[in-house]
Amino acid sequence: MKRIVVLGAGESGSGAAILAKEKGFDVFVSDCGTISEPYRALLDQNGVRWEDGQHTEDLILNADEIVKSPGIPLTAPLIQKLQAQGTPIISEIEFASRYTKAKMICITGSNGKTTTTSLIYYILRQAGLNVGLAGNIGNSLALQVAHEDHDYYVIELSSFQLDNMYDFKADIAILLNITPDHLDRYDYKFQNYIDAKFRITRNQTKEDSFIYWAEDPVIDREMKKIQLGATLYPYGFSQPNPLPVSEEELALKGRHNVLNSMAATIAANVLNIKKDIIRESLMTFQGVEHRLQYVATVKGVRYINDSKATNVNSCWYALESMTTPTVLILGGKDKGNDYSEIDDLVREKCHTLIFMGLHNEKLHEHFDPFTRNPSPVTGNPLQIIDTDNLHDAVQGAYQAAQDGDTVLLSPCCASFDLFKSYEDRGEQFMAAVRAL
Repeated sequence: MKRIVVLGAGESGSGAAILAKEKGFDVFVSDCGTISEPYRALLDQNGVRWEDGQHTEDLILNADEIVKSPGIPLTAPLIQKLQAQGTPIISEIEFASRYTKAKMICITGSNGKTTTTSLIYYILRQAGLNVGLAGNIGNSLALQVAHEDHDYYVIELSSFQLDNMYDFKADIAILLNITPDHLDRYDYKFQNYIDAKFRITRNQTKEDSFIYWAEDPVIDREMKKIQLGATLYPYGFSQPNPLPVSEEELALKGRHNVLNSMAATIAANVLNIKKDIIRESLMTFQGVEHRLQYVATVKGVRYINDSKATNVNSCWYALESMTTPTVLILGGKDKGNDYSEIDDLVREKCHTLIFMGLHNEKLHEHFDPFTRNPSPVTGNPLQIIDTDNLHDAVQGAYQAAQDGDTVLLSPCCASFDLFKSYEDRGEQFMAAVRAL
């Protein structure tokens, strides 16, 4: 009996273990952290052996194949040992794809993945298709393959998931954009990250579709260097407009969401969704939590939760959509960020920055010079407020904001210094705002 060892017992790992057990493998799950109670119960219910708080090498190094959580870096000592002895290491998506003939609509990019994935899923459901939502959002693809039978899957893929995908093929692959992110996982080499993103096109043939933003300078440069097998569908403001509605009619606002809507529309067209269904979906889609999510208006000040902005480019899009003077809350676990990308928008739109993190030194180094010159927003120098927790950050924003302003949580950084996840950060922000 072939032995499968699953490293990491979160959503993807637990799902992979259940599917492997169902397919008759000898399955063992190992997590060096603490497995949460719902996943422990799921594993126990399905008779899967597991351990947490450690990696027992004798129970792992004898695996015929490893299914690795995307959160575990390839540089981890245990992964290095497995690679050295030639043990195959794959992702949950790769493993699950072996056991389904469903069409795969896959979305990646540095920013906009969740919104675009959710929008495509919404369109397909509105069209009455039997579709599942998987990857970074929704339930584990492997768990759905084990317990459900969908004809289509809409899958949000991170670069980490793409790293360990080899035979998987996307029927429709969508690449939204590429800006520096997660460079700490890619030897601080941008090209390594670019190569990971382009793995979404791996194994595609002429019968498959590759939808990409043609005006992204990184994608444009890369497309000139490589030859792909898929049918190409470029989109952008310089391309023919695929939208069946005007930009003003789109439910999602902002220039970046026009682009996301274009990508989703092309995917729907490839799948032969009726135009009136696409039109109605684009006009009624409600967006996703923690992405430019309106929270409340307190004393004339709007509070916006953009906790999902875990990199600088995502914050750029958020700031670009602001139409009022802004108090920007940012900070967290730095991933090798270059904050200069938002310099012009900070000068143009912000009168106060609030740093919220355990280590704000890099933020101070970059933005402190902004306090020495008058802000175009107020005529006064930019104000910086230093905090190390979210409650103080919201209180600082409350004091700094004026009637008609916007307080924007768009952190530029990962959440793992102070929070369990970006969702936890966003929920705490919303609770603090509602308590004002």
